[in-house]
Amino acid sequence: MSDLIKHECGVALIRLLKPVSYYKTKYGSARYGLHKMYQLMEKMINRGQDGAGLATIKLDAKPGTTYIDRIRSVEPKATQDIFSQVNDLFVNASRKKPEEYKSGEWQKENIPFLGELMLGHLRYGTFGKNGVHSCHPFRRQNNWMARNLVVAGNFNLTNVDELFDHLVELGQHPREKADTITVMEKIGHFLDKENDRLFKKFKEEGLDNETISKKIQDNIDVASILIESSKRWDGGYVMAGMMGHGDAFVLRDPNGIRPAYYYMDDEILVVASERPVIQTVFNAPFEQVQEVKPGHAIIIKKNGTLSHEEIVAPLEKKACSFERIYFSRGNDAQIYSERQALGRYLVPAVLRSVNYDLDNTVFSYIPNTAEVAFGGLIEGLDDYLNKHKATEILKAGTTIAEPQLSKILSVQPRIHKVVLKDVKQRTFITDDESRDIMVNLGYDVTYGTVKKGVDNLVVLDDSIVRGTTLKQSILRILDRLEPKKIIVVSSAPQIRYPDCYGIDMAVLSKFAAFDATVALLKETGREAVLKSVYEKALAEVKKPKEEQVNVVKEIYNTFTTEEISQKIAELIKPADLKAELEIIYQNIEGLHLSCPDNLGDWYFTGNYPTPGGNKVANRAFINFMEGNNVRAY
Repeated sequence: MSDLIKHECGVALIRLLKPVSYYKTKYGSARYGLHKMYQLMEKMINRGQDGAGLATIKLDAKPGTTYIDRIRSVEPKATQDIFSQVNDLFVNASRKKPEEYKSGEWQKENIPFLGELMLGHLRYGTFGKNGVHSCHPFRRQNNWMARNLVVAGNFNLTNVDELFDHLVELGQHPREKADTITVMEKIGHFLDKENDRLFKKFKEEGLDNETISKKIQDNIDVASILIESSKRWDGGYVMAGMMGHGDAFVLRDPNGIRPAYYYMDDEILVVASERPVIQTVFNAPFEQVQEVKPGHAIIIKKNGTLSHEEIVAPLEKKACSFERIYFSRGNDAQIYSERQALGRYLVPAVLRSVNYDLDNTVFSYIPNTAEVAFGGLIEGLDDYLNKHKATEILKAGTTIAEPQLSKILSVQPRIHKVVLKDVKQRTFITDDESRDIMVNLGYDVTYGTVKKGVDNLVVLDDSIVRGTTLKQSILRILDRLEPKKIIVVSSAPQIRYPDCYGIDMAVLSKFAAFDATVALLKETGREAVLKSVYEKALAEVKKPKEEQVNVVKEIYNTFTTEEISQKIAELIKPADLKAELEIIYQNIEGLHLSCPDNLGDWYFTGNYPTPGGNKVANRAFINFMEGNNVRAY
C-alpha cells in the first residue's frame, strides 16, 4: 500500500498443557512457552508497531507469591525490548543460583514470567494515546485469584459511549472511556457476579472460605460471563482474556470481522491472529490450524480442557477483505491464492487501457506487498497471450513459416523492477516542502526499461487510499522514465466509506474516491446532493443505531465507478507530470470472486455488518460537512 494507514492489532495466547519441567527435559529450556510467544509476536510485527505487551499466569502458585506478571513497551522495537528484559531475569537467576536454576520447577517458583498461561499483544493505535499505558494487556486486580482479569484484543467497538453509560448504570465508576477499559470492566463486572453466585452456593453447602475459593476456580462458567458481557457490543473484535486462577478465553465477533486461528496438540494450545504464524512457529500443517468460529469463544479451563462455546448468535460472515488484500502475511496458502486472483481479475481492464499493445507496455508494482497480486496479473496476461498466439497460429495455417511463428511466440509481458527503494537516503529534513524533495530522493528508477514517449507503464498497487504518496512522489518518480502513459492499478476497489472495526480510516476527506465524488458534484452543479444527504444524515443520527441507514451511499449514485476513477486521476496528477495518467481499480465482483470467504467490504460498498457502522458513516459525513476533521466514533 503506497499510502500508510494503521490497522489491526495482533493477539497471541499460549497455554502449556504440560508442567514446565516437561519442556525443560524435552526442549532443554523451561522457557519453551516464552520462546514460542516471542516468535509469534515477532512474526506478527506487521500487525502493530506502536507498542507491545506480555502477561503471564503461573498455575497453582503458593499463597504469598506473585502469580501474574505483566510488561509493556513502546520502544521502537517493543517486542524485542520486552523479551530482552524478561531474558535478563533468567540470566541473573542462573548466575545467582546456578544449581537451583537447573530445575524447571524452581525457575517457575522464583523467576517472573515463567507461567503456563501467556497473553501477548501488538498494538497499532487507531484511537487513543500511544503511551505505554495504552498498550495491552490490561489488568483488573483483586486479592481473590478468580476475580483477577487480564484482557487484550484486536478490536474496535462503535458504541463505546453506550457501553460506558451502561457501566455507570451498573454502579461502576470507570477510570477511562477507552474501549479496552470499558470491555475489561464489563467482563470484570460479570466475573464478579459469577464469583458471588458461586460463593453463595458453596457457603450454603457449609464449606469454609478456603475450600470455597478452590471450588469457585473449578466451577466458574466462563461462557455465561462472556454471554452477559458481550450483549451490547457492536463492532469487530477478537477478545482474549485470562483469569487469575488459570481459565482463559478467546472470543470472536459474530460476523467474524477480525481474524483468529488456533492449534492444539498434546503439549500446547495456541491462538493467534494469523494462521501462517502458527504454522511456522509450531511446524503445524495447514489443515490443523483452524479458524475460531464467528460468535464463538475458545474456552480453556485451568485443567487444560478446551471447549468451543457459542456466545453470540453467528451472523452472516463478513471477514475483513482488507486482511486478504494487504494486512495479513501473504504466505498464508489461501491468502496467497486470493491475491493472485485479485491480480488476474484486473487483466481485462488493463488490456483495454493499453489498447492490447503489449509490445509497448512495461509492467511493474509498488510496494512489495503488491508482488503476489502482480504475479497473478502477469499469469492472467500469459493466459491471454497463449490464447492469442494459438488463434494467430491457427489463422496462419499449416504453411506458416518459421520467422512468422517465432514472431508470434516471442510476444510476452515486459516485466521490470521499475521503482527501487534507496535505503541509503534518510528524510531527516522536517519542513514539508523539503521533505517532499527528500521523499523523491528516497526512491530511484531503473533507467532504460521504458522506451521514451512510446511505452505504457503499468504499475500495480494493492490499494489507493488518499493518493498522497502517489501525487507527492511516486508519479513524479515514474515520470523520470518518460513513458507515454502511466496506468496505476489498484488490486482493491475504491475506498469510499470509513472503517470502524480496527482500521485507521475514519475520516471521509482522507479518501481519494470521496474527494473525487465531491469535486464531480460541484463541477456538474449538483452540490444540492451534498446538502440533501447532510440533512438526511442529521436525521439518521438522532435515531437508535439499529434503525439507521447509511445515507452516504447516495452521493456516489450519481456517477459511475469509471467517472470517479478518472476524476481521482485528475486530482492526484502532479501539475508537472508529462505522461498521460489513468487509475484502474478492482471491481466489487472481482474482489468477491477472489476472496469468497472474506466478504467484508463495507469500506468499498458502505454495506456495514453491524448497526454501528451505519451510524459511523452518517456521523463521518456530518463531520465533513461541518468541517470537523475528527474520527466519527
